[in-house]
Amino acid sequence: MTKKVGSSGRYGCRYGTRTKKIVATIEREQGLRKDCPYCERPALKRVAAGIWGCRKCGKKFTGGAYFPQSAASQLLAKSALDALRMETLKRAKLKSGKGE
Repeated sequence: MTKKVGSSGRYGCRYGTRTKKIVATIEREQGLRKDCPYCERPALKRVAAGIWGCRKCGKKFTGGAYFPQSAASQLLAKSALDALRMETLKRAKLKSGKGE
């Protein structure tokens, strides 16, 4: 194992430093425990590429190939929450306007 590229040092001088750094960060984060979005226990395991299963509650769901939530799904969830907040604020303003 090397200092700069970590576990991907096994590739030696092949593939370039940048690619090996990306592989090393993916492998480092893959080893961490991941929480199930349903039961919130650290029991997620990758079943196949993009398919994740919880060992405690038995739920299976799709996600990213290397992580349970891909960057695209996180962005989609954030935009949905923002839209929900805006709708809630609009309703609160309408209710407060009617009460006056």
